[in-house]
Amino acid sequence: TGTCLAEMGNSVLCLDVDARKIDILKSGGIPIYEPGLEDMVKRNVAAGRLHFTTDIEESVAYGTIQFIAVGTPPDEDGSADLQYVVAAARSIGKHMTDYKLVVDKSTVPVGTADKVRAALKDELQKRGADLPFSVASNPEFLKEGAAVEDFMKPDRIVVGTDDERATHLLRELYAPFQRNRERLIVMDIRSAELTKYAA
Repeated sequence: TGTCLAEMGNSVLCLDVDARKIDILKSGGIPIYEPGLEDMVKRNVAAGRLHFTTDIEESVAYGTIQFIAVGTPPDEDGSADLQYVVAAARSIGKHMTDYKLVVDKSTVPVGTADKVRAALKDELQKRGADLPFSVASNPEFLKEGAAVEDFMKPDRIVVGTDDERATHLLRELYAPFQRNRERLIVMDIRSAELTKYAA
């Protein structure tokens, strides 16, 4: 996601708490295999649009739009374990100093945006900070082995938001991906979360 967004001219900082992964990326390697990704990463790093860090405070300060793209492994009962999603939201709430649009990219069950919103609110309250934020759902429909092509030439872009500012920011972000026809489908957050499962 970060690399494809950088390819379209955005300035992107990718955060991972796994220092080993960030070290691999900083040294020009790729911790996963996906056709076409390595060249694209190298090109965007060289162009100064793509950066990597383990510093949470730096990453929260870096961008208005904060994508949460973490694992949601199955819990013992088979449901998605949301601890990493909620932890990421808490980190944003802990360090944000101005408006943030927090976007769920992970595969998450319906109602996750409510948990993300609650985590953000809780962290801001602990700090006594009254800062504006939006939460959105933007599920991905990428096939392994064709993820780069699927992202760059999407057949649909699903955006779940409940406020105009978030909708406007995501429309702007995805505009270059739909030059020849409208592919962006805006709906409420729960519908977007459900769409991923339906697909």
